[in-house]
Amino acid sequence: MPTTRRALLTRLTATVLAIGAAFPLLAAAPEPDPVPKRWQLSVTPGELRVTFAQNADGGGAYVYFTYSVTNNTGKDLEFVPSFEMANDTGDAMASGVGVPPAVTQHILESLESPFLQNQVDILGPIQQGPENAKHGLVVWPLRDFVADEFRIFGAGFSGETEALQLKDPRTGENVRLVFRKTLMMRFATPGEIRVDQLGDRPFDVLEQRWIMR
Repeated sequence: MPTTRRALLTRLTATVLAIGAAFPLLAAAPEPDPVPKRWQLSVTPGELRVTFAQNADGGGAYVYFTYSVTNNTGKDLEFVPSFEMANDTGDAMASGVGVPPAVTQHILESLESPFLQNQVDILGPIQQGPENAKHGLVVWPLRDFVADEFRIFGAGFSGETEALQLKDPRTGENVRLVFRKTLMMRFATPGEIRVDQLGDRPFDVLEQRWIMR
């Protein structure tokens, strides 16, 4: 894994988790512009599934999500996506945290898609046109087997941002936050998640929309 890409992913993960911990309720978040005024990549979400994979500790359950992205903006761009998954109880985690590389590789091989890339290898320039589309995979450990809902937040697909002055609920101090246009997807889970029962069946999509986060 290239050192620069690993360092970039580490910084992105730390930023996502730090903001989520400091501001759990961002009720004042703005709404995205109805018509994009800055660059925006075309995103085709895939499916959210659960699988069991072997690792150094013997094995565990993991949730994985696939997607495709195409650059139709009229110029080449640097593609630096970030993903976070949350459940209905407020538990949130950036993708890749606690996922051994061997597990990601196992899922890539099982999907048998030669153009599919993990969340590190996909970082970098994205050229224009459908022939240069990128196809990504992100993975999380499955920690909550009884959640009613999973939410995925994907950023890095749009250049739209908005800065607001908000009050830190813990300290009362005013803090400047920059919100980014983010793709949010909600998935229904079947009550108690059992890997042996789900098989290849994906989770049902409840909602998909752009938000500022």
